[in-house]
Amino acid sequence: MNKNFLLKCDKAKSLYDIAKELPIIDYHNHLSLTDIAENKRYYNIYDLWIKPDPYKHRAMRMCGVEEQYITGNKSEKEKFVKWCESFPKLIGNPLYHWSLMELSMIFGIEDIPNESNAVMIYDSCNDFMQRNEISVRTLLKKFNVEYFCPCSSLVDDISIFNNDEHMTPSLRGDDIVAITNDFIEKLCTVLGKEIKNLHDFKNAVIKRLVDFKKCGCAFTDHALDNGFEYYEDDSKNDIRFEKLLSGEIKEIDKKKLYSHILTFLGTTYSSLGFTMQLHIGAQRYTSERLRNEVGPAGGFAAIGNSVNISSLTNYLNELEKSEHGIPKIILFTLNPADNAIISVLSGSYSKDNVSGLITQGPAWWWCDHKSGILDVLENTAAFGLLSNFVGMTTDSRSFLSFVRHEYFRRILCNWLAEKVDNDDYIYADEEMKKLICRLCYGNAKSIMGGFKNEL
Repeated sequence: MNKNFLLKCDKAKSLYDIAKELPIIDYHNHLSLTDIAENKRYYNIYDLWIKPDPYKHRAMRMCGVEEQYITGNKSEKEKFVKWCESFPKLIGNPLYHWSLMELSMIFGIEDIPNESNAVMIYDSCNDFMQRNEISVRTLLKKFNVEYFCPCSSLVDDISIFNNDEHMTPSLRGDDIVAITNDFIEKLCTVLGKEIKNLHDFKNAVIKRLVDFKKCGCAFTDHALDNGFEYYEDDSKNDIRFEKLLSGEIKEIDKKKLYSHILTFLGTTYSSLGFTMQLHIGAQRYTSERLRNEVGPAGGFAAIGNSVNISSLTNYLNELEKSEHGIPKIILFTLNPADNAIISVLSGSYSKDNVSGLITQGPAWWWCDHKSGILDVLENTAAFGLLSNFVGMTTDSRSFLSFVRHEYFRRILCNWLAEKVDNDDYIYADEEMKKLICRLCYGNAKSIMGGFKNEL
C-alpha cells in the first residue's frame, strides 16, 4: 500500500513518523488463549485471515454468500475464493482497508482481491507461510506489540499469564454480574470453597480478583447492553441471592441483584486499582436462526437505542459515594448518537490527583471505521480532554487485527495535522509530538503501570 495512505499533508506524514515507531498496547481483545499457549503456527491463509474473523463472515453474508462457504463444510480454498469474490463489493467498509493492510504488511501482497486472482493469492500466501514462520509470537513481534490483554472469565485458568511479561488478562466480568448457578459452581471449583450466600460469593470474587491482579490485570470489562437499567440497592439482595440458588428468583429480582453485583464490582475494582471498561449499547439478539447456526459471536449483533443516561449516571454516582470512589472508567458507546453524551461525562465526575477518571473509549465494533474514529476524536476534544484519550484497541478475535492500530494512528495524525494547518489547534511541534505519544501509547501505558513523564 502507499506509504502515505490516509496522510494528506507533510505535517501528517511527520506526525506519523513518530506514531509508527511506538509499541502497541492492546488492552482489550478476544484472542484465543489456546492459540497463544500453543504459539500456534499458521500454514493456511484461510485459517489465519478469515476463519477467526466474524467481521469478514458478516460481510460475506451481506454479499449473499451461502453459509456453507462461510462457516460450513466447504473446503478452506473454496471459502477463501468466495471471500475474494466478495471483496470488491466492500468498498467504503473498513474491512476493505484493513484487509489490504493485512495482505501488504504480512505477505507483501499489493493486489486487490477479486474473483480472478483469488487462487493466486491463496497459493502465494500459503507458500509464504510454508517458507516463513507465521505464528502467534512472530505476529506479535511484527506488529511491535508490547502488551496485549485477552479477555478472561473469572473462572478461567489464568496460569498462562504467569510466565509472559507481555500478556496480562483483561477480566470479562459479564458472567459475574448476570450470575447463574452454573457460574457459582465453577467458581466453587476454582477456589475449592463452598458458596452458600451472597457474602460468600463476594469474598470468593474478591479472592479471585486478587489472583487476576497478581497476573498483571489492569483492565476489566462489562457490557451494558441495549435496555440496561440500574436499580439502587434496597437491602434485599441477600434474599434475592438465596432465591437465585434455589431457582425461584423472578426476572425483576434478577435485574436488581445484577445491579447490586455491578456496584460491588465497581467499588472493588476501585480498591484494587483496576480500570473498568463499560461497553454500552449492543443489541446482541437479532437473527435467532443465525445465532443457533453459528453461535452468539457470529457477526450479526446490531446497534441498540441511545444510552439510558439516567441509569448510567445513577450507577456512577453510587460508585462515587463508596469508600474508594469511582475507579478509572472507559466508556465505549456503540450508538454514534451517544458520542457527545458519553464525552461530556468525562467532566461530570472527578477525583483529586486523578487525570482522566472518566474517558470515552475509541470507536468500537461497527463504528471503528474512519468516520467513526473521527467522530469520537471530535467529540472527545470538544466535550472532554483529548489528552486523556486512552487510545485504540482491537476488540478482535484475529491476530491480524493489530493493523487497526496503524489505521487509527494514520487517521489520528492526519486529523491533528489538518487541525493545526487550519489554525483550529495552535500547538507547538514539541507539544504535538507529546500528544501523539500519549494518545497512541502513553495513556494506555500509564494504566499498565509504566508511564514515563517524558511522554
